[in-house]
Amino acid sequence: MADEMGAAKERKILVAVDESEESMHALSWCLKNVLVSNNPSRDTLILLYVKPPRVVYSALDGTGYLLSSDIMATMQKYNNDIADCVIEKAKRMCREQVQDVKVETIIEHGDPRDLICQAAEKLHVDMLVMGSHGYGLIKRAFLGSVSNHCAQNVKCPVLIVKRPKSNSGSK
Repeated sequence: MADEMGAAKERKILVAVDESEESMHALSWCLKNVLVSNNPSRDTLILLYVKPPRVVYSALDGTGYLLSSDIMATMQKYNNDIADCVIEKAKRMCREQVQDVKVETIIEHGDPRDLICQAAEKLHVDMLVMGSHGYGLIKRAFLGSVSNHCAQNVKCPVLIVKRPKSNSGSK
């Protein structure tokens, strides 16, 4: 990633973050291994949090109780608070691990698979970094794999960071 003069090119790196430990591990790994190898002050790290789609509620919930607009507003505020908390935690990690990195943040709402891919294309990023939950075959079949979907559909390089397995349960 050097220009004709041999100087490092400014890179835009999109990191998908959520409330999971795997996501924060991927961000930390990126800060230690991707940014350190280049001049971090020339890179822009874009932190993307995608709020999951809102569950569609009818006027009555499953038990026959009416959901008030207050309850709906409280649920929306809770989702916004989670998004803000995740982004702040990620920004703090960036400041603590790399002093001169430029950080931008984006919060979207919808299907993470589609929105991460769309953001990577729209922003013309040089790399997408994301964590892997490490679901097995059965869970992945039912829940889908966001990282696999992005790896198959994004045009830029995709770095999927797996969290090291814990040795606490093994002998």
